[in-house]
Amino acid sequence: MIPAQEVVDRALSASRADEAIVIVIDENEASLRWAGNSMTTNGVSSSRTWTVVSIVRDGTTAKVGSVTSSSIDPDDIAGIVAASEDAARSAEPSMDAMPLIAGDVVDEDWANEPGSTGIEVFSGLAGDLAAGFDGADRLYGFAHHQVHSIWLGTSTGLRRHFVQPTGSVEINGKRGDASDPGSVASAWAGAGTLDFSDVNVPNLLSELDRRLGWAATRFDLPAGRYETLMPPSTVADMMIYLVWTMEGRGAHEGHTALSRAGGTRIGERLNTIPLTLYSDPNATGLGYTPFVVSGASSESISVFDNGMPAERVDWVRDGVINALAYPRAAAKEFDAVPTVPGDNLLLDGGSTATIDDMVARTERGLLLTTLWYIREVDPATLLLTGLTRDGVYLVEDGEVRGAVNNFRFNESPLDLLRRVTEAGATEPTLPREWKDWFTRAAMPPLRIPDFHMSSVSQAT
Repeated sequence: MIPAQEVVDRALSASRADEAIVIVIDENEASLRWAGNSMTTNGVSSSRTWTVVSIVRDGTTAKVGSVTSSSIDPDDIAGIVAASEDAARSAEPSMDAMPLIAGDVVDEDWANEPGSTGIEVFSGLAGDLAAGFDGADRLYGFAHHQVHSIWLGTSTGLRRHFVQPTGSVEINGKRGDASDPGSVASAWAGAGTLDFSDVNVPNLLSELDRRLGWAATRFDLPAGRYETLMPPSTVADMMIYLVWTMEGRGAHEGHTALSRAGGTRIGERLNTIPLTLYSDPNATGLGYTPFVVSGASSESISVFDNGMPAERVDWVRDGVINALAYPRAAAKEFDAVPTVPGDNLLLDGGSTATIDDMVARTERGLLLTTLWYIREVDPATLLLTGLTRDGVYLVEDGEVRGAVNNFRFNESPLDLLRRVTEAGATEPTLPREWKDWFTRAAMPPLRIPDFHMSSVSQAT
């Protein structure tokens, strides 16, 4: 397999299009799985995917063709480039056409070898899990580490490189007689990480033990609106979906919950609590690729913007909707600032309170620890539905009294920000529902006075 930099250079040299973009991503990954207090599988793998984007211009119009390959045969490069050019010539004119990002920029680490990982990244994790395996509870889980090495080259002279590590671990604990499913309590905990050096497995196991202990007492509750405490993981799952919908074009055209008559909701105050929801490629421990990398255009990102710097974006600032995602073409059309979507999400502006502090101040409510199977019901209001799973608990007089039945919920993350009455201290967290796509998050716990549990669920 020839070096990624050579793939970029050969593809650009072979191009006969007016402009070309080449993206090479080398992926190295390791995984570890356990079930019933025993390690079951582990493995490592490596792969390469590379994309050639050809641009054919005719006056003010531009046509784009994009072809992706996983071949590692250098002799295939010319054919992929030609296929991309053929696709461009037969394409419809691009609505997002813009000049490519200019500049003869070569990153200092352009010539570096790709990053790597291996099963050894889990050595500390596996040792800490052994203590849990010796207990009576049954533990199931999965740890995953990926290292993506990205090279981006364009015919304008850009040569960008970044190594993106992404890791996560999730543990599901079960307590009770496995032959009697109705008696089994279940709880989930997880963490996102760059390299597993900061994953505190004893803390995760301790939290699972605490939640499984709460479930020794059970209550049946009807559907309805309950004061609800949302720990950081559940907040992340809701806020991530919100940011995924914060596209400028859709808002201007009246397609989303960020639309309003004659424009968008930018400038609308959601809450007097000074919450700021933002993405930042330089956030400590949560960093991501600091430039645009895209083999295809969407409402929020454009192939013409490849190499454009990604910067901090305050989507909500001090309780006010502040920004939407705009590729350069859409920004020009709507007289807005070009804004790159982020690959992490943080929410701050709350107090120093922990979730335990908030429980201690709760007269009666629910502690909602994880969400599951979230789907959109109404784009106009961003109403989402989903299920609770692996731990909903009744809080009374400042203490957790026991577990309750599961529910289906109907809620909008926009409305949650409008109705939140207390936000605690921000901390890194792993979203459970979206962890396969989004692991870099830091959220506070939130108090919602009237979270809508729309029906009782039989899910376990």
